[in-house]
Amino acid sequence: MIPRQFATTCTLAITLLCGIPVSVSADNAIELPVLAAVRQNNLGVFEIMMMWWDKKPEPNPVQLQWLLAGVRLGNDHLGAMAQAFTYAIEHTPSIQHHGTVSVQGVAYRPTGSDGPSAGAAMAVGFIALFKGDHIQRGIALTGTIEPGGQIGPVGSIPDKIRAAAREGYRTVLVPQGQMHDSQWNLIELGFQLNVTVKEVDTIDEAYQLMTGQRI
Repeated sequence: MIPRQFATTCTLAITLLCGIPVSVSADNAIELPVLAAVRQNNLGVFEIMMMWWDKKPEPNPVQLQWLLAGVRLGNDHLGAMAQAFTYAIEHTPSIQHHGTVSVQGVAYRPTGSDGPSAGAAMAVGFIALFKGDHIQRGIALTGTIEPGGQIGPVGSIPDKIRAAAREGYRTVLVPQGQMHDSQWNLIELGFQLNVTVKEVDTIDEAYQLMTGQRI
């Protein structure tokens, strides 16, 4: 009998891979964990987003598209994703940015992980895509993008950590200064869930922890 977690992972991988054109190599694709929260029921949500870059000579400059239920959405609908994309382009100046970057999620919700709290994670993902680096498995990030590359504060962090733990993730990066507040103690929660919770101050710092490389 196949374990439930293994079966779920296999199904997820097949679902994701089916959406990527066969012409795109594995080196041009990123699997990015995204943590979100559903306000209606205070439930943490773990999502996997796939990003891939066709590296075609046109369009130039590079364009971003989000594939949702077969519909291609432009920048007017992308919110924090577009902000993260622009940040990644600006911080990889040695890369020739052309072609199309596509993003597809499995349980992606515009009211959930497209909010500002996913901005830092998506910035890390886009930079890794442009540089050809890969996101290490088992580590996730929540936080906003602030001026100067700082990672800004977010809400519902305990719910997001619980969601990551349910999926077998053992390291969660959170914004600097949010380990303790009047509502939570993330050190204690991490101990209970066997999850290492680390504070990160900048996109650069998060990138090194998530990829093992420097920007």
